[in-house]
Amino acid sequence: MQEMAEDAWQVEALYDLCFAPGRKALSSYRLRDDVPPVPAFCSVVKDDDGIVGGAIRCWPIRIEDHDALLLGPVAVHPTRQGEGLGGLMIRDVLARAEAAGWPRVLLVGDAPYYERFGFKRLNGVVMPPPTNPARVLGFGPWAGVRGRVRKRLDALPD
Repeated sequence: MQEMAEDAWQVEALYDLCFAPGRKALSSYRLRDDVPPVPAFCSVVKDDDGIVGGAIRCWPIRIEDHDALLLGPVAVHPTRQGEGLGGLMIRDVLARAEAAGWPRVLLVGDAPYYERFGFKRLNGVVMPPPTNPARVLGFGPWAGVRGRVRKRLDALPD
């Protein structure tokens, strides 16, 4: 289900639980500073009591003249891991993004995990330092797209 404003505190608590304390110091967060996520691609999975067990967010970015979504963070509560929630959320976001006219999705992550969803290592797409280039992965049509990844501050396409 789409993340709602009242879910934000649970989502942030989940990210704090699942990631290292310095997660906001990562270079991918520089692309999120002062930029709201794209609400249509921010989802949560809740149990019957309304507790968030998984969350995914996407942010608008630009590489030269090409628009894309920055996928992440993706998190699943440790008590819910192994249920396939992460894969479910990733596949859902990729399908909805493509249908909405966002065919390119980028993330920084482990290729062996994300390859199963169609992500491939991107050559020539440069994240802010200090990002390991081997962890810059893309989904969708990336042929000919090269350059620095920048945050997108202008209005989003419909």
